[in-house]
Amino acid sequence: MENEKLAAHLEGYKESMKIKNQSLFKEFVLLGLTDIVELQIILFVCFLITYLMTLIGNFLIMVVALQDQSLHTPMYFFLWCLAFLDICLSSVAVPKMLADFLTVKKTISFSGCISQIHFFHFFGSTEAILYSAMSYDRYVAIGYPLRYLNIMSVKVCTHLVLVSWITGFFHALLHAVMTSRLPFCGPNLVNHFFCDIKPVITLACADTSLNLKLVSRVTGTLVTITLLLTLLSYIFIGKYLIKIRTMKGRKKAFSTCSAHLTVVSFQYGTALFTYMRSSTNDSLNQERTTAILFTAITPLLNPIIYTLRNKDMKTAMEQVIRRMCLQ
Repeated sequence: MENEKLAAHLEGYKESMKIKNQSLFKEFVLLGLTDIVELQIILFVCFLITYLMTLIGNFLIMVVALQDQSLHTPMYFFLWCLAFLDICLSSVAVPKMLADFLTVKKTISFSGCISQIHFFHFFGSTEAILYSAMSYDRYVAIGYPLRYLNIMSVKVCTHLVLVSWITGFFHALLHAVMTSRLPFCGPNLVNHFFCDIKPVITLACADTSLNLKLVSRVTGTLVTITLLLTLLSYIFIGKYLIKIRTMKGRKKAFSTCSAHLTVVSFQYGTALFTYMRSSTNDSLNQERTTAILFTAITPLLNPIIYTLRNKDMKTAMEQVIRRMCLQ
């Protein structure tokens, strides 16, 4: 009996020490992309240019869409929202990564790490849902051109955007809360250039099977459903494209859709690759590379693809730039 009491006491002491160690755990160390100093300088310059171009390109789209009255349509309302999300998504990880290229110790606080997880998945999942809304908008525009503005009213567009933001927020909140509840007793070396779920929870000194299931099932389900809805819209769009008799009309419709489809394929491909696989050291290294696409490349590609393949946007942008230069 005494032995059982002693064993219970020791077990309780171990648990209390674990909690104490967790409370003393204040920060993570990000391993980054490389520890080669010369390469870090090159990467700093490359990512700085990329980030600045992302900010300028997306901000310019937002300004042009607001100032040009001809662009006050549902399509450009969604494009404005996408440009804003791209700025937010890129700003979650890239500024910290740029700062870490210039420092020896790449630390981030525990609360800062959880915040990165939340906002990265918040903006990322919101953007994925917004892609589905944009594909539905293209389906209505091509399938029902005469009823387009009635179907895609201000109320409908606003609701679609609100649903994407609310769903994205609670999806990210789930992962952030579940990750923050894990005990972290060391080591605190995150094999990534920012805090994402998988590389962080691998450091937890507790069972993380539930967290991994949430990542694969909840995030995987969200990505799969939004992808299927997007593809379904384009299947119906394809049926209507065949019915368009004039080559000019078909080309114009295909031009606006192909830009969106290019971005969607790029984004969903990397999302499925990252969050539908099991966590191993090799997979985490590969995911660190694909994360660059999410945080730096895709937010830059969006304004390039949508402006270069969109005649109305190019014309409006030229007029706004000319007007700004003349002032």
